[in-house]
Amino acid sequence: MPDLVFEILIDDTLSEIASADHLRTVLNKRILSLINDFEDAKWRYSKFQSFLWDNVAETALSRRERLALVNRSHSSLVAAARNLRLTDNDEVGQGSEIAEVFLYGLMHHRFGALPVVPKIFYKQNSQDNAKGADSVHIVLSEDDFTLWFGEAKFYNSIADARLDAIVKSVMNSLSTDKLKKENSIITNVSDLDEFEMSPRLREKIKAALDNRESIDNLKSRIHIPILLLHECTATATATELTPQYREEIIAFHKSRAETYFAKQLEASGHIHKYNELNFHIILFPVPSKVQIVETFVEAATFYKRRQ
Repeated sequence: MPDLVFEILIDDTLSEIASADHLRTVLNKRILSLINDFEDAKWRYSKFQSFLWDNVAETALSRRERLALVNRSHSSLVAAARNLRLTDNDEVGQGSEIAEVFLYGLMHHRFGALPVVPKIFYKQNSQDNAKGADSVHIVLSEDDFTLWFGEAKFYNSIADARLDAIVKSVMNSLSTDKLKKENSIITNVSDLDEFEMSPRLREKIKAALDNRESIDNLKSRIHIPILLLHECTATATATELTPQYREEIIAFHKSRAETYFAKQLEASGHIHKYNELNFHIILFPVPSKVQIVETFVEAATFYKRRQ
């Protein structure tokens, strides 16, 4: 799989990094903290934007469309840009597609995931398929698989009030009806048949996702990556990757991850087999949400206008 271009500060289990005693025994929770670097004493906005546009076709085009445009990078960008909505007007919603694209890139580069349901494509083309998780992936491991249903947010703050909203969103996504809806989308779209895998494994996946099967049997296979792109004062004032900057981000992300999972545990009582589910909180600090959103929208608008 391609190398991840961002530095990893934390990649560990909650039980290893938690300071609270009641969280040290919690299983199936992981923290991934990443950072961008600097150049000429400035945060590398261009590197961040390049990562988005290198991965945007994965999220905004079906696999068949991507294959049709292979080796035609400009055409892929034009086609993908046309499927971007760019219609979020409220502060909370702005940048939601950026977060979705970023998570898709991480899923591919970090976890080797297959983009089975490109959600931006289906949000533009089918409202039924758009509902539910922000990203849907399958990760193959030899002759087995796991399902990844992602949440992707871009906030100007990850204070406690924002974490409450994320917990609520994640818990709502874990109802049996919603999980079965995601499974039916995977089996109904053609993308699953387009990926290279053994016929035996493909049939195993389809059989496991059949709506006639109990969702309880899938719980241990389900992973929930929760991406939080967030504005960060320390990142806005930093000029280089110093040990002090790294330590400040590590401490902040550990604190936010611990608080998030404590809140999630409090809200998890109604989720059957909650302890079998796997959660990954992914944190990435940026200096200015507004600048990132404006640059992305400007580029997307440009590509939308191209022929």
